[in-house]
Amino acid sequence: MSDKDTKAMMSTEDIPQGKASPNSQDLQRSVFYSIKFFVLCHSLLQLAQLMISGYLKSSISTVEKRFGLSSQTSGLLAAFNEVGNTALIVFVSYFGSRVHRPRLIGYGAVLVALAGLLMSLPHFISEPYRYDHASPVDMPQDFEASLCQSKTLVPDPTPAPSNSSCSSYTETQHLAVVGIMFTAQTLLGVGGVPIQPFGISYIDDFAHNSNSPLYLGILFAVTMMGPGMAYGLGGLMLRLYVDIDRMPEGGISLTSKDPRWVGAWWLGFLISAGAVALAAVPYFFFPKEMPKEKHELRFWRKVLTVSDSPVSRGEDSPSEQSLQEPLEKQDGLVQIAPDLTVIQFIKVFPRVLLRTLRHPIFLLVVLSQVCMSSMVAGMATFLPKFLERQFSVTASYANLLIGGLTIPSAIIGIVVGGMLVKRLHLGPMRCGALCLLGALFCLLLSLPLFFMGCPTHQIAGITHEPGNLPGLEQFPACRGNCSCPLDDFNPICDPSTHVEYLTPCQAGCTSRVVQEALDKSQVFYANCSCVVGGGPVPAGSCDSACSHLVLPFMFLVSLGAALASLTHTPSFMLILRGVKKEDKTLAVGIQFMLLRVLAWMPSPVIHGSAIDTTCVYWAQSCGRRAVCRYYDHDLLRNRFVGLQFFFKTGSLACFALILAILRQQDKEERTQVTVSIPGLQQQQPLVSGPEKKPEEFRA
Repeated sequence: MSDKDTKAMMSTEDIPQGKASPNSQDLQRSVFYSIKFFVLCHSLLQLAQLMISGYLKSSISTVEKRFGLSSQTSGLLAAFNEVGNTALIVFVSYFGSRVHRPRLIGYGAVLVALAGLLMSLPHFISEPYRYDHASPVDMPQDFEASLCQSKTLVPDPTPAPSNSSCSSYTETQHLAVVGIMFTAQTLLGVGGVPIQPFGISYIDDFAHNSNSPLYLGILFAVTMMGPGMAYGLGGLMLRLYVDIDRMPEGGISLTSKDPRWVGAWWLGFLISAGAVALAAVPYFFFPKEMPKEKHELRFWRKVLTVSDSPVSRGEDSPSEQSLQEPLEKQDGLVQIAPDLTVIQFIKVFPRVLLRTLRHPIFLLVVLSQVCMSSMVAGMATFLPKFLERQFSVTASYANLLIGGLTIPSAIIGIVVGGMLVKRLHLGPMRCGALCLLGALFCLLLSLPLFFMGCPTHQIAGITHEPGNLPGLEQFPACRGNCSCPLDDFNPICDPSTHVEYLTPCQAGCTSRVVQEALDKSQVFYANCSCVVGGGPVPAGSCDSACSHLVLPFMFLVSLGAALASLTHTPSFMLILRGVKKEDKTLAVGIQFMLLRVLAWMPSPVIHGSAIDTTCVYWAQSCGRRAVCRYYDHDLLRNRFVGLQFFFKTGSLACFALILAILRQQDKEERTQVTVSIPGLQQQQPLVSGPEKKPEEFRA
């Protein structure tokens, strides 16, 4: 829109407080008094906010390794950003019209950026990462400390709890690091509270009535790319070594495939926080109110004209809808809520909450969405770790697969679901049928996932099976004279028997050889008494025999995500069409609150606890259980995929009950229509078919 058009739109009445703007401020008002510019800024801000909130999920396994966390603790950490969000979201939605919305969005974005900086702080206050914890300070990492040394020269290792490194300072530092991350996650949730609801209401208030759906569609389309970008950023950052800013002398001998590798998880938080801070700047210059947009976009008018929609046939134009809506909502809670005090609102809220929850369709739709959201929350948090462990792929590659396949598939599913509702003018009955079909096929696609995985590695001393470990049978006392550190972890693989040892010392290796190559060096260990022929054997875990299954696995997961996302819009429409008009806005707020409390908060903890139960070897840190080194792959796959299957089954059952209730209501309505003709007008909105009015599905 040109400056002349913008000035022509504005009059003395359009400007807040009824004052005409000075000529010197025309240029400023032409930018910050444009709803199009606000849509652009808000799209970029929500994109950056979702990128920073989703980045932790992409690096969850790396954070576990770096700070010795269990999956249950890391799941609780991932869910903690919902705590502040849940406590404030309903009140923000109702009392937001009293405040300066753009400025409050800016403050929230600044808080999100500070939370991102706080999340990266543990890297800077912690000691440099030592991937060989048994190495003395004056000895290079991963050199002689892991080799077999005679017991006559080295005393027996002391248990981990009495290790000199387990000082009170070390434990205090660990607690401080964990506390900082939990605090940062809480602030991240609090800062994100005003961003989405205030932005959507601001756009809807000041955009032209016919342009508002387009602007919101653009906003949602751009912001849905945020999680994909978070996984992509995680894939790039985790290729870099964690201490890239303070590399040890002589470099490191690890590769990203080594199980001890820790990527630069903190760097993504700095980049995301910088993006959020930049996106927050324009919000401090937007006015509290701006002139209502007076012109419909020309290309949008053409689209509506050519499309075969009820709007193009002149049934109900957007301008007519905007005139009718205030009359319909004047006596509802939507209009009186801004005039209520906090005490009055707290008194009204439980009554409306109980009335809304007693509605069977609303309750069942919310329960189905809770099941779907629980599945999504667990998958988004721990799918990268599952791929790493199950198929022996790097954290970087796992993130790139999720960001490049699963997230775009979910976006396509949401868009296709919305298009089907809009183009086919689906009523409640057909929306319920579409949700049922989407949930059914999503459930069926998860069945093959139980059988697509890799067996657990044979690990000497942990998964010891005499028939499968010829190396240990041949040398029963092969490491009897070695003094091996109890808490060391430097895995090597015997390629002839495909047996993995925790350290070269466990395999009885006495020497180390480094083969230099053009781009990297390969470490080998020789003179290994437990290995047939004595070696040399390469450092690192054994390669998986079925890593080629990761792409078919991800294809099925992505297809299931698309089908699950297909139910998003139709299930949302069932809520909007099922509750009273005066309770509609509050019902949506209650819906999102219940999704956070029942799905997004507990689901990562549930999935993390289930993953912890499949661990077969825990690392110890100062006498406490730290990160898990090895999992039972079959048990891990069955429990992780089984949880997904359980939640999908629950969602399918809810949609089946919804469809049964809608059919029963439809039969009762048809009976009433045949008996009493005057009841036709009241029952008509529940009949599914193309006669539905277009404004009912604008939301």
